Amino acid sequence: MKDTGKITKSICIFAAVALGLSGCGSPLDPKDPVSLTVWHYYNGSQQTAFDALVDEFNDTVGKEKGIYVEGYSQGSVSDLEAAVRASINGEVGADSMPDIFSSYADTAYEIEQSGALANLSEYFDEEELTQYVDSYIEEGCIASDGTLRIFPVAKSTEIMMLNKTDWEPFAQDTGASLEDLATIEGVAATAKTYYEWTDGQTPDIPGDGRAFYGRDAMANYFIIGMQQLGVEIFRVENEKVTVNVPKEELRRLWENYYVPMVKGYFGAYGSFRSDDVKTGDLLAYTGSTTSAMYFPNQVEQEDDSYGIEYIVMQAPIFAEGEHYAVQQGAGMVVSKSDKRHEYAAVEFLKWFTQADKNLQFGSVSGYLPVLKEANSAEKLDQVIGDVQLEVAPKTYDCLVSVFGEMDQISLYTNKSFRNGSAARKVLEYHLSDQAAQDRESVEKAVKEGQDLEEACAAFVSEEAFERWYASFCDALNAAVGEQG
Repeated sequence: MKDTGKITKSICIFAAVALGLSGCGSPLDPKDPVSLTVWHYYNGSQQTAFDALVDEFNDTVGKEKGIYVEGYSQGSVSDLEAAVRASINGEVGADSMPDIFSSYADTAYEIEQSGALANLSEYFDEEELTQYVDSYIEEGCIASDGTLRIFPVAKSTEIMMLNKTDWEPFAQDTGASLEDLATIEGVAATAKTYYEWTDGQTPDIPGDGRAFYGRDAMANYFIIGMQQLGVEIFRVENEKVTVNVPKEELRRLWENYYVPMVKGYFGAYGSFRSDDVKTGDLLAYTGSTTSAMYFPNQVEQEDDSYGIEYIVMQAPIFAEGEHYAVQQGAGMVVSKSDKRHEYAAVEFLKWFTQADKNLQFGSVSGYLPVLKEANSAEKLDQVIGDVQLEVAPKTYDCLVSVFGEMDQISLYTNKSFRNGSAARKVLEYHLSDQAAQDRESVEKAVKEGQDLEEACAAFVSEEAFERWYASFCDALNAAVGEQG
């Protein structure tokens, strides 16, 4: 990853030096194996890949050391979180707490407050932790004393994916270029051109232009967009958060998402933007690296379907902004129990994050490996050759694209804080819901005979921005609440 001006060492590394128990003898006995349960949210090919690695561990290192792992998918992320909370609260019918479970930082932070998570710093020395990407380790240091509670097992960032097949005739006719898509402002301008170009293809039907672009994860747009503009929207110090919402920077976010959404240049129709590419409603989107496998092979419409090719690109940033990209993906946490189970859990996590094992998982799922040495196309190619992996071209191209950008980008995720999940929901839905609602009003006005600019005027005015800004700030501050 890009050096942002100083070499940052994770506080967890120093905590491990001070608290490390890794020099103690192993509490494991192969003649009396420890059984571990792992709860996760992997499904489909991700679950298949995870289960295969668990089986390999049980047959090799686990058998040698006396560890047996069983993995259970809880369905979705929300299902997993609900199951964990039910276990912690001792609800009737709830299963016992698993030894290991997947968790995002905000949820893990809440659980840590109840004292239910093991201190992982006790099981690593400095040399071990320095092998992992520094920012991944830092993200897991959510305890009040700075020790490690979330262990990174697979991460992701955002990329842009483009329908190359339908892009080419548009670019040829209008002069649009891929270079224009490097910035968020360039994407907005290109989307306007695309809308007008498609509208012009049916001159007898005014106002039927099509959207060009959409994005998943609006919260990332706010957190990373503001970071690119030099503002940390959630600044956390001493477990207290300060919300930073300067009007000038938020206006740029509003102008480059809400305005093109209301005008129909951007769109959001299905559950994910890859769905919208499949139906031909969008040409491009910004989404997680894990979405690459879902980018369609063809556009399917009511009366037609045809194959498409794709292009993987770096996610656009704000013009003249800093090259920040989101760091996301759940880690694994270990339930606080006894040294024998905690030690065994960490042994499995160390094995699972070895370069070859981690890349086997990532090459199927689109997740990035967590060891520094594993984040390269050369290492990926080596693992593919060594274990004869079959990797989908889209996933391979996505991973290689990100690996090639690592030296130019800085990965960022905000620190965890109380009510962080509620605050993130405001970022996720406040602006996007407003945009969807107002787009419906614009479409109705256009159908009634108004031209697009006339129909949009009241929604894209200075007064409209001021109303949204005040409402947004109120909602965000209410979600964060008292931090004392």
